[in-house]
Amino acid sequence: MKLIVIPTYNERNNLAQLLHLIYQQDKTFHVLIIDDNSPDGTGELVHELIQKEYPDNLFLLTRPGKLGLGTAYIAGFQWALERDYQYIFEMDADFSHNPKYLPHFLAVAENYDLILGSRYVPGGGVTKWSMLRRLISYCGSLYSRVVLGIPYKDLTGGYKCFRRRVLETILLDDIRSNGYCFQIELTYRAFLKSFTIQEIPIVFEERAAGYSKMSWKIFFEAFWMVLKLRAAKSRLKSLEFKQILPKKETLTHP
Repeated sequence: MKLIVIPTYNERNNLAQLLHLIYQQDKTFHVLIIDDNSPDGTGELVHELIQKEYPDNLFLLTRPGKLGLGTAYIAGFQWALERDYQYIFEMDADFSHNPKYLPHFLAVAENYDLILGSRYVPGGGVTKWSMLRRLISYCGSLYSRVVLGIPYKDLTGGYKCFRRRVLETILLDDIRSNGYCFQIELTYRAFLKSFTIQEIPIVFEERAAGYSKMSWKIFFEAFWMVLKLRAAKSRLKSLEFKQILPKKETLTHP
């Protein structure tokens, strides 16, 4: 089974169309929305869509407020591991991650443990970004590659597919990053555990509605957190495998 985890905060204007595009690619996908009590009614919209259009493959976790992107993904991954999902995706709700790439992710995942949607391999790219934003993004990945000693070119992207065993092994409760660095930490932990990782090209498309949640606070958190991850390399490599078994009950809406 395949699950896409999508955190939301004020994404009501995007979500219905995004789900339509996802199910155009593959009707067997399950989608878990993790909404941080969006003031614009994103959660209420998801409830409506579950009842009227997607009663069997759309699910919702509602949190009391903005608790951070990293904790949202961790909650979604844990939800997935309590059930029998074998492929677990993460993607944004703002159309920056085009659903058209989902079949390619799945095809590559037949032979690799972690698939990274990459803006910085041949065929990848970004649209409608200023030169400054391009420079910050590229240099952030370059800095992380050099400090952490890993070869992948796009470490800050959030469009990924994990095979179940990766998320079972990297000890989600031990992850400390919650912002921009969260994506770096996930890939670094998978790399240290010797999982096979492959980048595939994607074109990152500037969000069609709403506003970016990137901030200088998130950027500087990533700068220092990368150094902390490098300092913790030996500890992270030695962390023991932790098996999470699926629940026995039938998959239901939370």
